[in-house]
Amino acid sequence: MRTTAPASAEVDGLSTVGRATRWSLLLGLLFVFLVAIELMSKAIQLLAGSGLAGDGATSFFAEVQNPFAGLAVGVLATVLVQSSSTTTATIVAVVGSGALSIEDAVPMIMGANIGTTITNTIVSLGSLRRRAEFRRAFAAGTVHDFFNMLCVLTVLPLELATRWLSRAAAWLAERFSGSSGGSEFDSPFKAAIKFTQQGLSNGLESAGLSGKALSGVALAIGVGLTFVSLVFITRTMRQLLAGRIERAMNRALETSGLVPMAIGAGLTVAVQSSSITTSMLVPMCASGVLSLAHAYPIVLGANLGTTGTALIACAAQDGTAALTIAFVHLLFNLSGVLLFYPVPALRRLPIRLATGLAILADRSRWWVAGYVIGMFFVLPFLGWFIWHNR
Repeated sequence: MRTTAPASAEVDGLSTVGRATRWSLLLGLLFVFLVAIELMSKAIQLLAGSGLAGDGATSFFAEVQNPFAGLAVGVLATVLVQSSSTTTATIVAVVGSGALSIEDAVPMIMGANIGTTITNTIVSLGSLRRRAEFRRAFAAGTVHDFFNMLCVLTVLPLELATRWLSRAAAWLAERFSGSSGGSEFDSPFKAAIKFTQQGLSNGLESAGLSGKALSGVALAIGVGLTFVSLVFITRTMRQLLAGRIERAMNRALETSGLVPMAIGAGLTVAVQSSSITTSMLVPMCASGVLSLAHAYPIVLGANLGTTGTALIACAAQDGTAALTIAFVHLLFNLSGVLLFYPVPALRRLPIRLATGLAILADRSRWWVAGYVIGMFFVLPFLGWFIWHNR
């Protein structure tokens, strides 16, 4: 039995220079991919307007005392600005102004957790024209969605009944307030991505574009770069990580759920974005070099890691409102991991839901449109609209 997969034979036949060249190409493509995500994010923020950045934030978030409307507001706000950190920071400011209570802000934080998952779901659409790849990519893109939705369905009713989450967060904030210098970590990776994105935006401005035209062109370029880079990332990963390397990677991640969780948390702290970490997993799963079961704990680690940056940044602020919101975020994500990961049947539930939806989406692309539009736009907007027009 000396037969090997063609992809593996191709990799084994590469010279050291050839391997180094392909790894360099892969890193370059990943950088282009991350710049494209940042470009799309900024374009969407500009198209959405400044309502979440100025005085409009108070009217958007304040006086929402219905928990389901608050959940909808959190989802909508994060989808529009493509950043749960931005949504959380805005909620902190509104809470600090006294226009919103901590208890009313908790469902919004949960909604932000759901809204931030749209990025990796959209990234999975880069494999739309390749059926087998798309099925794996869409499952990898939506497993984060289902985990956060299950967390909300479980934790939100408990919070409404007991207020344990807001009370525990307030208790922790009082203990930790003023105990840290609160210096914010500046990621060199994110700085390089932002620098390149800003350079592209400046180039478009120098070409005479401005306002919505600039945002529209930037969004189109971002979408195009995302799809093109994903195609070549998937191909390059399959060639480089096939065969023995693929099996070794999956064995390493298979050893303990804590190891991949730590990897996910570490990557998220390094790049300061859970969306970047989870989006990078999509092409790895699409190419077949990483199984969904092994990618899943990395996603959970990214969920935990994204709260670390907020905790560090909030420690320097006056008062306890910022820390309380940051601890709400941490305790919510930690509760989800403790509830769903230790029990095998519950651990597999988000994976089964994501896989089932991917099978339906593979059979009919209408499932893709219905899921993305319905989950991230129609349902949250209806929740917000009904509350404000009751």
